Amino acid sequence: MIYPIVIYGDPVLRKKAVDIEEGSIDVKELATDMFETMQGAHGIGLAAPQIGKPIRMFIVDGRPLEEDGMEDFHKVFINPQILEETGDPWKFEEGCLSIPGIREDVSRNPVIRISYYDENWEKHEDTFDGMKARIIQHEYDHIEGILFTDHINNLKKRLLKGKLANISKGKFDADYRTKLPAKR
Repeated sequence: MIYPIVIYGDPVLRKKAVDIEEGSIDVKELATDMFETMQGAHGIGLAAPQIGKPIRMFIVDGRPLEEDGMEDFHKVFINPQILEETGDPWKFEEGCLSIPGIREDVSRNPVIRISYYDENWEKHEDTFDGMKARIIQHEYDHIEGILFTDHINNLKKRLLKGKLANISKGKFDADYRTKLPAKR
């Protein structure tokens, strides 16, 4: 099932997501739906809040990047906790399916250590670096209620204010289904 992507301005994107209890939902089915949704929107990561679910789950698929080491980067992260971020931060341009049409440089640490459960409820503790770490950090931010635009400097935030307001009103182009914030 393809879900609509929740757009900037919806409160679910600013909530800290809650842990999932094993057996409380079918995480395999949700993961399948999330991969289908993400691929339909041409993304490389998707967090549950982006489909309106305030739970600690995200998926990643770096294969479309066609970079060395990404050919097997197709994972589900349930109840993840970043344990450590190390290295000299590096900037890279990021975008987000929930904020269509905006891309900005974001500085992130190049190495992370993370614990998580996979879709089979097997526990993992892994270290990721480079682009893998960046994708995970971006999606992890979503389950913490943080957006990539929170990482940019104040001047750029002010310059983007009007564009972000327009996005929340539906003034954007996207070739995937979206869900606008409820009118206040």
